[in-house]
Amino acid sequence: MKGSFLSFLLGLCALSAQAQNPIIQTHYTADPAPMVYGDTLYLYVGCDENDAPENSYLMREYRLYTTTDMVNWTDCGTPLRTSAFAWSAGDASAAQCIPRNGKFYWYISSQNTQSPGSSIGVAVGDSPYGPFKDAIGRGLVTNNMTTYAKHSWDDLDPTVFIDDDGQAWLYWGNGVCYRAKLNEDMISLGSEIEAIDRADVSSFSGGFTEAPWLYERGGHYYLLYAAGFPESIHYSMSDAAGGSWKAQGVLMPTERGSNTNHPAIIDYKGHSYFFYHNDALPGGHSYCRSVCIEEFSYTPDGKIPELHMTDAGITEAVGTLYPYRRTEAETIAWSEGVTTKTDEERGVYVTDIHNDDCIKVRCVDFGDKGASRFTACASSRYFGGQIELRIDGKEGETIGTLNIPYTGEWENWREFETLVKGVTGVHDLYLVFKGKKPHALFNLDWWRFDN
Repeated sequence: MKGSFLSFLLGLCALSAQAQNPIIQTHYTADPAPMVYGDTLYLYVGCDENDAPENSYLMREYRLYTTTDMVNWTDCGTPLRTSAFAWSAGDASAAQCIPRNGKFYWYISSQNTQSPGSSIGVAVGDSPYGPFKDAIGRGLVTNNMTTYAKHSWDDLDPTVFIDDDGQAWLYWGNGVCYRAKLNEDMISLGSEIEAIDRADVSSFSGGFTEAPWLYERGGHYYLLYAAGFPESIHYSMSDAAGGSWKAQGVLMPTERGSNTNHPAIIDYKGHSYFFYHNDALPGGHSYCRSVCIEEFSYTPDGKIPELHMTDAGITEAVGTLYPYRRTEAETIAWSEGVTTKTDEERGVYVTDIHNDDCIKVRCVDFGDKGASRFTACASSRYFGGQIELRIDGKEGETIGTLNIPYTGEWENWREFETLVKGVTGVHDLYLVFKGKKPHALFNLDWWRFDN
């Protein structure tokens, strides 16, 4: 009965959902790499800088977002920068993190200042949140180790997978698909490097360009990859991670304006999700990209249907948000106008808040008793402002208004509270910000409801 009631509540919440793609609006993100660990989905992404020119990439860091419901994403900051690798030229190309034996191994790709061309590196941490450090102090794979392709940037876009027998595999490549076994230490190769011909039509439809993603489900092995340019996403299947691949065709055709796309696929809480990126955020282009997600179902024979980019994204949550504890303000389903910033002492917080900006938090379960009070931690250097608490829409019913005054400086954080109307049940919550133009109103660190 309890499970049926939860499904009913989530269904009501899904009916009120609007656009969910791209899933992050506070930063430009690319090259999604999801990881399920425990009850949480961790999403590691590259980060296109806001001021990236329209003809070249500018990426210096990797960001982490987490979710337990697939609709609200918490910004966990920047656990890894390319500056952690003494050999990196600074480009934070595609990467993937994976757990093993209580540690977390993050495989990255970057241009190498010590060995000409691109390289695959690996960082290690004791937590999925980091900190991470270069595990070996050099490239795990360098360009002089891969001679099949004649260009110097063929060692890009690593994907890593641990099979049921404990064998770890590393696939990567640009213009050629490379693979090798990893030793159990996860920081050394356990086999010779093998090249799979990109032009082999039996293995790859459309030709392999880059961005491989290796995954297994129900005894079927899947290799997703980008093909052509501008890129479409294709996939191949095999009966073994180190076996021969059989091309299956287009998974996602070329759509929208980004020249590149980067796939990932994962199962979480009984659902299957496909991750990709496009240029759909305001100001976006091929070098300012944004991560999106589509839910899908496998066919009875294990095939993946052709998918298309949507604005709706994930309409069905797989959990609700409990509002009666501290919730980080950077836990967001959708936002307008704001961004996030990281402080060494305070962590991540929401900033650049102006009049009529807003944050939406989906599927907030106020319970049967309902809330009576709202508290938030904020700071303001100018005039402050208000947070209108609305439900089920930016223009929805107002259940309370929190006044945030001038606090002196941005570093002067204070807690403020207000009474709220006792709403019950599951609702989308909107924090709508009001105040004087054109000034930034305040920074917001966290919020909490109380019964």
